[in-house]
Amino acid sequence: MMVNPDFFHSSTEETQVNQLMRYLQHQPPEVLERVAKSISPQIKEIISHNVQGLVGMLPDESFHVQITTDRENLGGMLASAMMTGYFLRQMEQRMELESTLSGSHNFSTPKAKEEDRDSPF
Repeated sequence: MMVNPDFFHSSTEETQVNQLMRYLQHQPPEVLERVAKSISPQIKEIISHNVQGLVGMLPDESFHVQITTDRENLGGMLASAMMTGYFLRQMEQRMELESTLSGSHNFSTPKAKEEDRDSPF
């Protein structure tokens, strides 16, 4: 997965106030490339389906599809895909953590469980 460093040098007003975009602008291309390579195949597949849904996908054998857009719209789509990737990676880590913890001992006492059940929160 290649990351285009020029994408991060947009001059739109929205970019100027977006802290994540500013952070990404200051990252070396090597860091962005390393992060992109660390994404699991499952996350890549979900992002691919998401982008295909945004763009629209017709079968290659029957159609010759050409999509034209401007830099801002393409940047928005890339930002959406990136945020989806970050969210999915966090959920993947949470799933792995829950899976790991489900195999460990339950440290709650029976009394603590009763108190939790009686609590309105």
